[in-house]
Amino acid sequence: MTDISMIDAAAARLKGHARRTPLLSSPFLDEIAGRRVLVKAECLQHTGSFKFRGGWSAVSALAPEVRARGVIAYSSGNHAQGVAYAARQHGVPAVIIMPSDAPRLKVDNTRTLGAEVVLYDRANESREAIGARLAEERGLTLIRPYDEPQVIAGQGTCGLEIAEQAAEQGVTGGTVLVPCGGGGLTSGIALALEARAPGLKVRPCEPEGFDDTARSLAAGEILRNPRMAGSLCDAIVTPEPGQLTFPILSRLCGPGLAVSDDEALRAMALAFLRLKIVIEPGGAVALAAALFRPDQLQGDTVIAVATGGNVDADLYRTALERFGTP
Repeated sequence: MTDISMIDAAAARLKGHARRTPLLSSPFLDEIAGRRVLVKAECLQHTGSFKFRGGWSAVSALAPEVRARGVIAYSSGNHAQGVAYAARQHGVPAVIIMPSDAPRLKVDNTRTLGAEVVLYDRANESREAIGARLAEERGLTLIRPYDEPQVIAGQGTCGLEIAEQAAEQGVTGGTVLVPCGGGGLTSGIALALEARAPGLKVRPCEPEGFDDTARSLAAGEILRNPRMAGSLCDAIVTPEPGQLTFPILSRLCGPGLAVSDDEALRAMALAFLRLKIVIEPGGAVALAAALFRPDQLQGDTVIAVATGGNVDADLYRTALERFGTP
């Protein structure tokens, strides 16, 4: 299981490779939320999302002879790009399994980073089964998007930065809202904050209708999403919380929050207007929860992680046209 020592080790391997992304603020967002809002802009990370952290951590932790044979991953796009970039930087081949309905930008970027892309139908095929088969056939090492200790450790380095940056701004208590799919980032941040900033409490955020983590936390057991398509927040639509991540989430996280697609789009537009950053729908759900679920939050400070900015131009245009007027 991932622990703080693994997160610290991942931070050491990431040093000089990952960006220390900023913690941003705007009085306009504070006014909407009715409290201080700080935004951790992981959309400015390499490959446009926090997933680079986990990809680099996992690839760099492999024994050289294992790494040389290549890696394989499955992802709707951000983990794909993170692993593909990490593999290219290490000079090893990468195969990425992606849903056929993934945003074209993410598919194209993954190929441009040198990976072989294998498309599948997420409604009728199992990416896990495809990944296991190709890994065995080709001798590749499978790097799972969240249920992988070294991936969780890499994502936890974001939590180390949040702890440092919050302290720099005099924040010792409050809520940290994290967009949550399988729970790799959410659990990694929670572990890091438990060790370095215990006054900060993590809460997972998801799209309405795909809130498997929130429902699982409330039930005390892993529950699946009834469907796998139909949300704009494709980056965080997963079947269920991970077997490794859920125990961490259960122990360390508060209740989950869910927001609508329209609220995610509105948060994207506000991030552009007030912070001058680009966020994709799945990466905007934490900011949406901070702004539009004030009655479900406690304390005078909330930190929202903006996890990714890999959004197709047409969808981004829609967000700005509908919600981009101050």
